[in-house]
Amino acid sequence: MIALIQRVSEANVVVDGKVVGEIGKGLLVLLGVEKGDDDKKAHRLHEKVLGYRIFGDENDKMNLNVQQAGGEVLVVSQFTLAADTNKGMRPSFNGAPPAEADRLYNVFSQHCRDSGVRTENGVFAADMKVSLVNDGPVTFWLQV
Repeated sequence: MIALIQRVSEANVVVDGKVVGEIGKGLLVLLGVEKGDDDKKAHRLHEKVLGYRIFGDENDKMNLNVQQAGGEVLVVSQFTLAADTNKGMRPSFNGAPPAEADRLYNVFSQHCRDSGVRTENGVFAADMKVSLVNDGPVTFWLQV
């Protein structure tokens, strides 16, 4: 399971011209589910994402996680993160089956909510328009 996280001052997702998820300060999480991922990996990745210290403290050092910084989370499914790009000039998509990827995407998001962080979502498998203001810019690739 892969999370590309970006520290944002704001982010939103639009589907069919309608905003379906929107946050202020926090994390935009682009989530890729790989073949073989399971609930345990979803739980571990949620802990890693929410615990990752990339927000500034009183000395402007990256010492605070999203919860400590009072931030929010926007989770967007991103199957292309699980692509195999090792051969040729066209990615090969061999990630988790869509039904399982959708289920684990929702498991991950629910773990974030259950941790007390306001969590918004995109729409799984939809054509989404994602807008963000990357704060920093700060972007990290996390994988479990």
